[in-house]
Amino acid sequence: AGIDVSIQSCTKYLGGHSDILAGSVSSKSPEFCHGLAKVQKLITAPLNPMDSYLLMRGIRTLDVRMQRHGENALKVARMLEAHPLVESTFYPGLASHPDNQGGEEDCLVTEAFRSGRDSPEDSDTMPQTYGGMIAFIVKGEGDVALERAKKVCEGLRVVNLAVSLGSVESLVEHPASMTHAMIPREDRLAGGLDDGLIRISVGIEKASDLVADLQSSLDRVMEEERQREARAA
Repeated sequence: AGIDVSIQSCTKYLGGHSDILAGSVSSKSPEFCHGLAKVQKLITAPLNPMDSYLLMRGIRTLDVRMQRHGENALKVARMLEAHPLVESTFYPGLASHPDNQGGEEDCLVTEAFRSGRDSPEDSDTMPQTYGGMIAFIVKGEGDVALERAKKVCEGLRVVNLAVSLGSVESLVEHPASMTHAMIPREDRLAGGLDDGLIRISVGIEKASDLVADLQSSLDRVMEEERQREARAA
């Protein structure tokens, strides 16, 4: 029973500082681990000593970092959900998330997120959090949404424009013009990647700074469009 093999990208949350490229394979099977070690030795894939040290350092602060990631992300998600330029916000900590439905026994979010709490008493000092990843879609169709999303990302000053995730600093990316720019639009839309979709990896900065940065960029896009329409009229 349980999981036989666990594969992790240590580059992301486990490392947590955007300074290593690493991965891990874990198993409780001695036979599997022995065979894996032989393959690792043959293809010369062990992690170098410096990156091993940096990864170990990151893991030591994983618990407290994840708590802060989640606390910040919930505040950011609530602001996005209420903003007039945002069509949809996807974050499991929001009541509107499709998986955050049903009772205690049937709710997928309740089953998936435990916040590292070891006992029910921990809930008094360690609120339930839901990770640091948020996706949202700006309003508009086609090129309108595409350009709006690009401007929102480019107008940020605290959140960094980059395609990675899971680090102490907040990162934002626009899939339609960045990671998935080479994919035909029809295929991208069929996969659920809207023109106005933006992904945020919320870091551990001061939450009010992150909220203000995103709100300011969204407001600026709306104001620029309002001024452009006024001049045209």
